[in-house]
Amino acid sequence: MKLLAYRLQKIWMFFLAGMILALLLTIPIKLAIAYYQTPKPQAILTLGGGSNREEFTALFAQYYPDMKIWVSSGKPLHKARAIFHTAGIVDSRLYLDYRAKDTVTNFTTLVDVFHQQQIQHLFLITSEFHMPRVKAIATIILGSRGIAFTPVPIQSQPTELESVFRILRDIARSLMWIITGYTGA
Repeated sequence: MKLLAYRLQKIWMFFLAGMILALLLTIPIKLAIAYYQTPKPQAILTLGGGSNREEFTALFAQYYPDMKIWVSSGKPLHKARAIFHTAGIVDSRLYLDYRAKDTVTNFTTLVDVFHQQQIQHLFLITSEFHMPRVKAIATIILGSRGIAFTPVPIQSQPTELESVFRILRDIARSLMWIITGYTGA
């Protein structure tokens, strides 16, 4: 009986590993297709949290007057709107989303919105410090839906990058979200 249970456990582990491997192999293909079909970004996504991210985004968006702008869990509504209004950005271009609780949920709360709106390529704005972890998460979550991104890092303090542990933890959380729909937040 123990031998049968051991074999079933082994089969289950191989099956799970195969599913994760298949998933990971489809993401680069979906991203390549998205970059090919839409080489230029169609919208802007800014991850809130840094004091200067909305200010930078407002100035950056002036160069792309037809792009919609999403800010995920940034400054309070009245402050964010004031920053964008000062830069001449009209409300019809601006989407302020406050559902995210952390970096992984910045993506999981909006990826289906982008997919429904047929957005295949985003400018992705965050701090330079935060960018390696953001790129890892975005590759998995946006890539799973065939949405490419062009990173736009903002100079930030501290100048060191985030720890490898935090990056690996959020890669695991992103994979868990794809498999289960749960982020572990």
